[in-house]
Amino acid sequence: MGAGMEAEEGVMATDFFWSYTDEPHASRRREILSKYPQIKELFGPDPWAFLKIALVVSLQLWTATFLHDASWVKLLTVAYFFGSFLNHNLFLAIHELSHNLAFTTPSLNRWLGIFANLPIGVPMSVTFQKYHLEHHRFQGVDGIDMDIPSQAEAHAVRNAISKSVWVVLQLFFYALRPLFLKPKPPGLWEFTNLAVQVGLDASLVCLCGWRSLAYLILSTFVGGGLHPMAGHFISEHYLFSPEQETYSYYGPLNLMAWHVGYHNEHHDFPRIPGTRLHRVKEIAPEYYDNLKSYRSWSQVIYMYIMDQTVGPFSRIKRKAPKKDS
Repeated sequence: MGAGMEAEEGVMATDFFWSYTDEPHASRRREILSKYPQIKELFGPDPWAFLKIALVVSLQLWTATFLHDASWVKLLTVAYFFGSFLNHNLFLAIHELSHNLAFTTPSLNRWLGIFANLPIGVPMSVTFQKYHLEHHRFQGVDGIDMDIPSQAEAHAVRNAISKSVWVVLQLFFYALRPLFLKPKPPGLWEFTNLAVQVGLDASLVCLCGWRSLAYLILSTFVGGGLHPMAGHFISEHYLFSPEQETYSYYGPLNLMAWHVGYHNEHHDFPRIPGTRLHRVKEIAPEYYDNLKSYRSWSQVIYMYIMDQTVGPFSRIKRKAPKKDS
């Protein structure tokens, strides 16, 4: 990392960590491919993606209908300990589909994304792809990478209490941040996503009642907050060590999370599906074994909240490239 803002010892940073070098993944990708060209054989769709998504969508929608007359306590309990894992799994399936890793035809991935979106309750799959691909192409670039917290978030979140609130609500920040900071005009795919989602939500309410829809929304909300699965939001790029920009997680929740924990490997090779990312590490261990990584997403959340030097400013930023006049 180039020169940047460095926090005083024991004090939270008051600005982002500014880097004056390129993000690390493109150069590492070229180097690894020149040394291990066989990694290209791992590129391409996951043939089991559709079946895995269909199973989770079916199970979650059935659960929602089953809970149509459940008490609010039961709804919240089942949502936190069961439904949250399914909906976060589908959110990460949509992440996988944003890289066209279920089918070779992009439009089929979009349709499957809209299908995977159904139990989440709120239309997001098409919009997510637009912003997420920019996160890869322009990692850390100021004003483009919407994965990075806003100045308002970073200035407001300054202690363990406010960080706890931010973590609980981080899914809202994650979803709404780009709409305020870098809005994009919706197109036909966005309206299709909206129409299909509203149709499902309305049908569920008419046939089963509001509590079935509430279960789906609760599963999405709690699964994106103070929840083990949501630890990946923090673990991927928040700086606990200023010299490293991206971190992998090698714990058991990868099985539920489309192996998104292999995050250095994913950014190095976004055309490889999650189920094959472990092979990258096996083929080229010298590029990953010395990088810092995590074994527990819950521990990452705890560290983020309790470490007084870490907060929303703990991200690397880069200046946007100047446009030719």
